[in-house]
Amino acid sequence: MKPLPLLALSALLAVLPSAVNAAPPPPNVVIIFCDDLGYADIGSFGCTRYATPNLDRLAREGRRFTNFHVSEAVCSASRASLLTGCYNNRIGIFNALNPTVRHGLNPDETTLAEIFKQKDYATGMAGKWHLGHLPLFLPVHHGFDEYYGLPYSNDMWPHGIEKKNVVYAPLPLIEGDEVIKADVTAKDQEQLTTRYTERAVDFIKRNHDRPFFFYLAHSMPHVPLYVSDKFKGKSGAGLYGDVIQEIDWSVGQVMGALKSQGIEDNTLVIFTSDNGPWLRYGNHAGSSGPLREGKGTSWEGGTRVPCLMRWPRHIPAGSSGEEMLMTIDLLPTFAGLIGGTLPNHTIDGLDVLPLIVGTPGAKNPHDAYWNYYDDNQLQSVYTGDGRWKMVFPHTYTTLNGQPGGRDGYAVPYESGKVGKPQLFDLLTDVGEKTDVAAAHPEVVAKLEAAAEKARADLGDSLTKRPATNVRPPGRLK
Repeated sequence: MKPLPLLALSALLAVLPSAVNAAPPPPNVVIIFCDDLGYADIGSFGCTRYATPNLDRLAREGRRFTNFHVSEAVCSASRASLLTGCYNNRIGIFNALNPTVRHGLNPDETTLAEIFKQKDYATGMAGKWHLGHLPLFLPVHHGFDEYYGLPYSNDMWPHGIEKKNVVYAPLPLIEGDEVIKADVTAKDQEQLTTRYTERAVDFIKRNHDRPFFFYLAHSMPHVPLYVSDKFKGKSGAGLYGDVIQEIDWSVGQVMGALKSQGIEDNTLVIFTSDNGPWLRYGNHAGSSGPLREGKGTSWEGGTRVPCLMRWPRHIPAGSSGEEMLMTIDLLPTFAGLIGGTLPNHTIDGLDVLPLIVGTPGAKNPHDAYWNYYDDNQLQSVYTGDGRWKMVFPHTYTTLNGQPGGRDGYAVPYESGKVGKPQLFDLLTDVGEKTDVAAAHPEVVAKLEAAAEKARADLGDSLTKRPATNVRPPGRLK
């Protein structure tokens, strides 16, 4: 081998120090957010009724979070918390916004997309938004460079099989902030998962040479269930299984795009759900597994959702995290990760990166987490590690042991009632079956104090406490 010419050698030596000391590129982030996916609906969380090979791979190569929660077990409220790092009642978003409302996510709130834009990330979204359907509330006015999808849930349309009490306007398909199809049909719904996935893949390919954030918010498996021909009848577990297998395919397509662009090792992929299963739909609903109840409640089956994260060389492969985390923690964690600036107003999440990457001995920085529901009811409170949960007197919806509906029809819920405060040790009783308040008065006192802190801040309609530190949603003038 010939020695390098002197000039060439000098040039090489000049760049070596900067190459050696160069900071690693900022990570890309992809969040895949399902709608009404149950805790036990994928293989790595106990499902055996159908196969989810791409999600199983995500678990093998990443980390399972078995105690991951949403702030409130219903669509709009959950999405508001994910995107702002705030409890949804702090920012005036409650329940599921319907097509008649004139409000949405306030433009003054800071979203995940806007945090990433601080560092010149490309930002994109495909799927269900559900934080205001009017143009000024849509994603492209909240930090996203591009958007394609539905403005709210796919059952808020005039074509469903159960429209006894509500008559909806046509369901639009939107690109940017313009309606590109005014009335989505059943055939369109069959293609939603595929079209959202194609948008995600295209975005990754177009932005592979710069940092990016993509939010893929699937409309499924929210009812009505639809699936493309390529998965129809293929799961062996009915239409619900077909739908989940198509979502699993979608994950594989995203992972394949990252690999083909040579960026999978520098991309943090997060897969989770907006709440637990809508159990009243029976064979068109998912499973809570060992958890109590489902969507629309503050029991574990409503708020605890499956979560997988993969980030090679940062998150240990095949690992599991048992400490509690909540979607409110993602915004401050990402801000810290990329050197972004948090908003000046109050947020509720905290930086939990050590727990995400499995740092030995890492502890959750929260003293407590809160669960509100309905008209600002403080229904439960957790210790920060998620072991202890105190549930306050309230009424809730339940099937009370009866089977759910069949083939897209729901059965009516019954009312359940919590008559006195109850304490559960979720470490040994994840199904919330045994009240242990009498045996642990010190834990009860700690959680009652945490509840009082919540009431003084965010209020509580159950105890008629007004809120003192909340912000209004955006409203159409």
